[in-house]
Amino acid sequence: MAGNSRRRGAVRKPGTKKGATVGSGGQRRRGLKGRGPTPPAHLRPYHPAAKRAVKQQPRRPAKRGADTEVVLGRNPVLECLRAGVPATALYVAMGTEADERLTESVTRAAASGIAILEVPRANLDRITGNGLHQGIALQVPPYNYAHPDDLLAAALDSPPALLVALDNISDPRNLGAIVRSVAAFAGHGVLIPQRRSVSVTAVAWRASAGAAARVPVARATNLNRTLRNWADRGLRVIGLDVRGETILDDLAGTDPLVVVVGSEGKGLSRLVRENCDEVVSVPMSGPAESLNAAVAAGVVLAEIARQRRR
Repeated sequence: MAGNSRRRGAVRKPGTKKGATVGSGGQRRRGLKGRGPTPPAHLRPYHPAAKRAVKQQPRRPAKRGADTEVVLGRNPVLECLRAGVPATALYVAMGTEADERLTESVTRAAASGIAILEVPRANLDRITGNGLHQGIALQVPPYNYAHPDDLLAAALDSPPALLVALDNISDPRNLGAIVRSVAAFAGHGVLIPQRRSVSVTAVAWRASAGAAARVPVARATNLNRTLRNWADRGLRVIGLDVRGETILDDLAGTDPLVVVVGSEGKGLSRLVRENCDEVVSVPMSGPAESLNAAVAAGVVLAEIARQRRR
């Protein structure tokens, strides 16, 4: 009955909450708001369909630095370690059958302080991007190139200067062989263009037989400009081309020189040829029309070294 204060519940107990004690009373409308349609099963993270979709996605190879290289195969890895390539890690797949090459590779890596990592074969597949690694791979860091000005300064400090520049050389084996010849005949360094040119890769390291650790290699943003600067500093620019007007027998090799080696197929580019003081060719008495670029460079450097020993 209305006004009957004695009925049960009519008197509020002290300390109790004002308002309705059962239900939301409209105070939780945001919480009750709809959340839109249910997403498909493969888009719900904890749904079995989503987990199956993740497993079916192709795995990407491990990210490496811009110039980091991975050498694959037992013979290439062993040759790099024998040549003293400054590697950072040797990867060996678990369960790989050992042979003399693998054993020697691990021994040499340990003696050189290179990290040896035993990884599952699937991980090595992901690192190398394919399965053609024969259970072993060698990670080679980017080469630390010298600056052309530093290369010239070092050459002028121990006269007579002898530098080699490469034009249109694309085979890293030729680069490695030329670096080896420069080291053998007292050259001061090698200059390569930054664009459209071979770079110091693990293949070049291997071909140099470790000489790349002793002979600095510099990169020029503009080869022609660098050659002109070197000519202004007193160096004679000698081009090496099969169509050269000067034969090697008439070359004066005692002056400060920079020998520019053109490719076997194209030879020297037009602008580089124009910047040369003279273009030298190697005389041949046999039926061969030309020499490999690295072989021709070695012949010229040997002749320059012979003249300087007098």
